[in-house]
Amino acid sequence: MTITYMTEEGYNKLKEELAHLESVKRPEISKQIGEARDKGDLSENAEYDAAKEAQGMLEAKISRLKGVLVSARLIDESAIGIDSVKIMNRVTMKNLKTQKLMTYTLVSETEADFKQGKIAVNTPIGQGLLGKKVGDVVDITIPSGVLSVEIIEIAI
Repeated sequence: MTITYMTEEGYNKLKEELAHLESVKRPEISKQIGEARDKGDLSENAEYDAAKEAQGMLEAKISRLKGVLVSARLIDESAIGIDSVKIMNRVTMKNLKTQKLMTYTLVSETEADFKQGKIAVNTPIGQGLLGKKVGDVVDITIPSGVLSVEIIEIAI
């Protein structure tokens, strides 16, 4: 079992999503299956096949979410320091090629949201930053080549 580290906020979001899937989506799909079944011959009923496929995908997602929640370990955000980069740190770095500043918060895979500046610790950039200190220059191999950055600030 893979342990997933996450914030209490991220954990609660997943719990809410799971509850929604189980209490709203599951009954909706069951109703669709029932309605399609009432239409007769199941061997040539595309609605029934589509509803059964949707049910299978929903159950797989529910199972995956339950697995993540069971293996979740909550991070004590009050114990996070800024001496070196760790999960839940906000890291400001300078791209040494373009001289542009970038700021990302390192989070668990389940909480990653690039639009909000949250990247997963298991991404190449996340892995390259872990354990580094302010002033460190890091060469990170990414799909488009090598990204050279200098750590400018580590915050919470």
